[in-house]
Parts: sequence; structure tokens; C-alpha cells
Amino acid sequence: MDLVFRARRAVTPAGEQACDVGVTDGRIVAVEPPAAALTADRVIELGGDEVLLPGLVDTHVHVNDPGRSEWEGFESATRAAAAGGVTTIVDMPLNSLPPTVDRAALEVKRETAAGRVHVDVGFWGGAIPGNGRELAPLHEAGVFGFKCFLLHSGVDEFPPLGEEELEADLRRLRALGATMIVHAEDAGTIDHAPRPHGTHYRDFLRSRPRGAENLAIARVIELARRTGARVHILHLSSSDALPMIASARRDGVALTVETCPHYLSFTAEEIADGATQFKCCPPIRESENRELLWRGLAEGVIDCVVSDHSPCTPELKRFDAGDFGAAWGGIAGLQVGLPAVWTQARQRGFGLADVVRWMARRPAELTGMRRKGRIAVGADADFCVFAPDEAFVVDAAKLRHRNPVSAYHGRPLAGVVRGTWLRGREVTGERPRGGLLVRGSV
Repeated sequence: MDLVFRARRAVTPAGEQACDVGVTDGRIVAVEPPAAALTADRVIELGGDEVLLPGLVDTHVHVNDPGRSEWEGFESATRAAAAGGVTTIVDMPLNSLPPTVDRAALEVKRETAAGRVHVDVGFWGGAIPGNGRELAPLHEAGVFGFKCFLLHSGVDEFPPLGEEELEADLRRLRALGATMIVHAEDAGTIDHAPRPHGTHYRDFLRSRPRGAENLAIARVIELARRTGARVHILHLSSSDALPMIASARRDGVALTVETCPHYLSFTAEEIADGATQFKCCPPIRESENRELLWRGLAEGVIDCVVSDHSPCTPELKRFDAGDFGAAWGGIAGLQVGLPAVWTQARQRGFGLADVVRWMARRPAELTGMRRKGRIAVGADADFCVFAPDEAFVVDAAKLRHRNPVSAYHGRPLAGVVRGTWLRGREVTGERPRGGLLVRGSV
């Protein structure tokens, strides 16, 4: 074998255990008890305070490249991912120029990323008005599914689908065997809510009520039921929707759901006036809502936790005015997602095996990545060496994404990533060795 990891603690599909993990040609070829004493050209023995995790899979990342690379870029985003133990990301189709809504735009995206990524990168396609005929070619080209909005996306070049268009596209995707991933907030509800303005977070929260999410999710469920298509709800913020999600699944609707570290970490009550680094859509809600999201994870109603890394330049956050209405909505959390979730999870009695399920195994399964997200024979040798009991305070200036803006700045977190390995090679951030993924290739 090329490489063996000797770990007193490793999280495998069988749970947390001591084991030796053997690697040949970038794949895991053995997972054995320590008594097997596997040998290799190189042996890495983890410290007693370290745990071997599978590399995380983050299926909700806005790289914004090309076109808005001053917000982020493939090199900076994938360095941040690796620093946070993430070995696979799937890039969203919007905020780049052009958006990934046809095959030509996908090729531009791939050409931009080629040779510049430090972790493996896949791509989502986009579903917008008028591009229904582009969905099959994008699917054939290997995107992992299609994203749509039900309200203004924040950028004019990626408009929302109306209900008839959404149903038509769902029927197309049902025929292809593809998944629609949905930003589910109802435009009409938000149009009739108070307008976001000023420095008070409570005013912004009123502008994006839970009812907007609840109504949109109910409509998506009914369209998924009617068409038989697979649908995934993005960045669930409203815990009110959990009972209807659970009910739909009992009825056999092909529905999955994600939430994000910021919804599990922060609460509306703690967000100070003018702290626009916390603005995201849908918004961070109250503490009671946060606890119900954690219950949704515990009960399996929420499938996975992904970052929704949506960075921008500091100017777009409008720190000069602290105006929640004018600021760009998005949280840059790609690098700190693992310690953020672990900090909260351990306080609620969850273990690292739970975190791995939410942040590695389930995202891989939901995108059809059979070789990602687990420490098992045949899987890619993607690893995160994690020290769960070491604490640190987040310093935005030291994070690896492009702009030093983070809602986590100054926050103490538990868990430090000490090393990240992609297909058997340590990721140092110096030489890009990541690959561009095609659906079905992993």
C-alpha cells in the first residue's frame, strides 16, 4: 500500500472505532483493526487527541467565478474548503457570469476552474424561465442536478420560476432522473411583508417571515407529489415546515432537506444592530426555532448540513451604514462549518458520527457520489484529521476565502482541522490537485 493511517479513533460506517486505513492509488483498500498492523510506504499515526474523519462533502457553495471573482474564486474557495476539512464541493449555478444555465456556460465554468482547485469540484445546473430545453443537455454533460428560485435570486441574470414553469421543469427532470434543488421562499408573501431597512435585525427578520418559507415548501411538496420528481429543499430556516416535510415523506414524496451551520449556531436575539455580516436569506431566526431545527436533525427530517457559502466584497455588506436592507445577503462559512456544527452538536449530546452523517455521508448520497463521504473500502482516500477537543477563536483575517468577512469572527469554537487529504495526498494549499467531477464519475 502507498499509505496507512493508524487512528485510535476513526469514524467509519460502523461507527467510531480504532482502525488502520490503507490507501493505494488514491482509494481506500483496507479498513482493519489495529492488530492487523497494516504496512505501507508511508505510515501516519494520529495523535491521541485526533480523530480520522472522511473528507466532508459540501453541496452548497457559491464560488462566483467567473464574472464575480472579486467576491470569491476557485482557488480561494477550495483552499478554504480544504482548511475546513471539506474535500468535495458542488458549485451553485448563479452569481457567476454567465450563470450555469446552458451547456456553453458550464464549459466556461469548467475552463475557469481547471487546474485551479485544491479539492474536488462538481457543478449544479440552473433552471430559469425559458431554458427548459437546456436541462437535458446539461444533465448529459454531468451536472449533479438543477437549482431554481421561487422569488428574485438577488441577481437579475438568474430569474425565478413561476409555478407552471416549475411544474413543467419537474416533469422534465422526472424523465431524466434528475433532482431539482429549490430556494423555497414565496415571492408574494415577501412582497406583502414590511420592506427591509435600517440597522435593526428585527426589522429585517420581519421582511422574510417564516410563512414565506412554509408556503413555498408546501407548494413544492405538492408539485413533487404531482410530478413524481425528486426535490431537495435548500437551506431550511423555518422549523414550522418540519411537520409537513415529515408528512410528505410518509406519503412517499421524493423530498430531501438541508440546513446550514449558521441556522444551527446563531439566533436572532443575539444579532446586534448593524451587524450585516449575519444577513442571509432565508434569515437566521429565534432561539426556539434553532432548537427545533436541531430536533429535526435528530429525528432525520433534515438530511444534511451544508454551508451555503455565499461571500461578497466587504463593500457589499454595507458596514458603512449597517443597513440590513441594502446589504448583500450571504454568509461565508465554508472553512468553519465543521467546528461550528461540532461546537453546537456536542452540547446537545450528539457525537462525531452524527456530524459525519450530516456533513459527509448524506450530502454524498444525495448527489449520487458513491466514493465520497465515508471511510470504507473502495471509497476515495479523502480524509480530515480533526482534533475535537481543541478550541480556537475565529479570526476572519486568517480564513482562506477571498474577503475577510465572517459572521463567525470572534466566536470561540471547538474542534480544529489539523490536516486534509484528497485521494491520498495531503492538501497544503500550494499546488492545486483537485479534480472536476461529472455526475456518475464518483
